Order: sequence, then structure tokens, then C-alpha cells
Amino acid sequence: MESTKAASELFAPIGGEVTTVNESLTADPDLLNEHPYGSWIFRLRPSNKDELDKLLDAAGYKAAFGED
Repeated sequence: MESTKAASELFAPIGGEVTTVNESLTADPDLLNEHPYGSWIFRLRPSNKDELDKLLDAAGYKAAFGED
């Protein structure tokens, strides 16, 4: 991922193959901030579908990290 100040890697919580990249974010990266639960960066074909069971939804993330 790149910004005007830095470039860094993006880490995914599961392994797999990137099949699609959301090109609309290249032209308008603010879409991700405007709609964090309705936007996506890439689509991934998981290499191990069992890893999907360990992912958190928004409520689970808030519970795990104490955010209100």
C-alpha cells in the first residue's frame, strides 16, 4: 500500500492467491475510509479454507480489542 508519505506491505489474515484487485481505489483511495465495511482492497482465493473459521466479523473484532 502506498500513501503520499510511505509505502508498506499489506498483510492478510489468511494465506491464498489474490484473484482481483479493486482498481477503483487507485483513483479514489478515500473510498476505503468512507465505507470501511462496504469496500474491499482485493479478493483472495484461500489456500486453506479452515483459516476462514478463525476470522472475526466487526462485532467480534470490537469484542476482542475492547472498542465501542
